Amino acid sequence: MHELSIVMNIIDIVDREVAQAGGGKVEDVELDIGLLSTVQMEAFDFAWQQGVRNTILQDAGLTVNHIDGSAHCNDCDANFRVDEVFDPCPACNGHFIRITAGKELRVRSLTII
Repeated sequence: MHELSIVMNIIDIVDREVAQAGGGKVEDVELDIGLLSTVQMEAFDFAWQQGVRNTILQDAGLTVNHIDGSAHCNDCDANFRVDEVFDPCPACNGHFIRITAGKELRVRSLTII
């Protein structure tokens, strides 16, 4: 389950940011997770509950923004929504596409009080 390692990396990022801010309590953390990022949300939720115990994020709120997948076709210049990385272009059925959104996995913001 790579979701636990993702949670542990988020904790490391938050620890560094709180230290850089001079300390404080984390009230909320906001994440962007793309639907094409291979993160399984059930596993992530379980890993989050277990991983943040006895850490700076134990009492913090969690907001997850789910980012839809989108792509650009390099053959016909169409922009379109994708549910899978290998979806073809709906306009020309081409597979020479560039994913433009949906692979995100980042800490968008922290609220430190």
